[in-house]
Amino acid sequence: MSITSTLRVLVSGGGIAGNAVALQLLRNGIHTTVIERAATPRPGGQAVDLRGPSKEAVRRMGLMEGIAEYRLDERGMSYIDGDGKIYARMAMADFDGRGAVAEIEITRGDLNQVLLDALATADNGRLDYRYGEWIEQIVGDDNGVDVTFASGATERFDLVIGADGVHSATRRLVFGPEEQFSTNLGGYGAFFTMPKPADVEPGWFSMRLVPGAMFGIRPDADPSTAKAIITVRTETNPALRRDVDAQRALISKTIGDAGWHAPAILAAMDSTPDFYFDEVARVDVPELSVGRVTLIGDAGYCGSPLSGMGTAMAIVGAYILAAEVAATPDDLPGAQRRYQDKISPFLDKAKEIPGGGMAMMIPKSALLTRLAKANVRLMMSRPMRPLTKRVFFGHTEEFALPTY
Repeated sequence: MSITSTLRVLVSGGGIAGNAVALQLLRNGIHTTVIERAATPRPGGQAVDLRGPSKEAVRRMGLMEGIAEYRLDERGMSYIDGDGKIYARMAMADFDGRGAVAEIEITRGDLNQVLLDALATADNGRLDYRYGEWIEQIVGDDNGVDVTFASGATERFDLVIGADGVHSATRRLVFGPEEQFSTNLGGYGAFFTMPKPADVEPGWFSMRLVPGAMFGIRPDADPSTAKAIITVRTETNPALRRDVDAQRALISKTIGDAGWHAPAILAAMDSTPDFYFDEVARVDVPELSVGRVTLIGDAGYCGSPLSGMGTAMAIVGAYILAAEVAATPDDLPGAQRRYQDKISPFLDKAKEIPGGGMAMMIPKSALLTRLAKANVRLMMSRPMRPLTKRVFFGHTEEFALPTY
């Protein structure tokens, strides 16, 4: 690859996508500035998985040893009824890591820490990492981008990479309003940390389906805690976006009579320090670059949490974009076009929702919910396992990660 000491790249967002692309740019001798609105790295978070092309990407990036230190003990998914009885299982081993739980599971915060550690090791004086900073204005031309930051500073970069998530400010400033690219898929999702119930099996992601919602308890890096994860099927309500009390009220109303550990989940929800709530949305940006500004990860392509492929798309996209920029640093428009061409076939598959959309996954009536549970039992049976593997994540394994 070409090595340059003159190219200056700004990465907006210090999450997995931003840190992954920054790492690969830095390793290719490219001056890289990363800005992150938060004051410090964000720890914890939900479990994310690495499989297929994303697993190969992190292997090539030399991150597997660091990831091994943080791997979660996740053995599969159990489907639970209101009395806490298991009516179906999707064991990771039985599905070769190609089911809802992959062979490699790690919390989002821990994966980000692995990337931050790698960045610190790779820093050769070309990395400028700034917390508590974000973009206020972007003005681009054919040769670069002038950026005004929240701090008041103004700087010029050859390329700006927006890696600032579903509600990307970079995308809004350059590509257009969020509503132009985001589609609500019919509901809302929430997750937060809770005390681990004593009767929840270690290593198993326990999930309960009720009319209008599914909720579960997932293993955490700390064995004394767990992650509650809740998806509610309901009409879009813009007023929910910043009203935490209304968000909690919606969840309480939907699963309050659901049995199992619903009371413990709701009790924890009122006091947890990391309550997260957002719409279940898909982000589609047809052209990932405008001038010298390019999007990666959820900012440019989010299949929603229902796809289970957000981290995979972020890692693969970061890997390809950084490699293309390093290959032709004197032809950034060409690198941006190649990035779009090479990532698009993967995105088309990765955005697919296993088993259909929200209506199929979360029926609203009691009758359809019973039928959905019967379907789960069937899909988890031994004769149906080959089909179930393909229904979940086999559709992305055909993608060949480009070699550089």
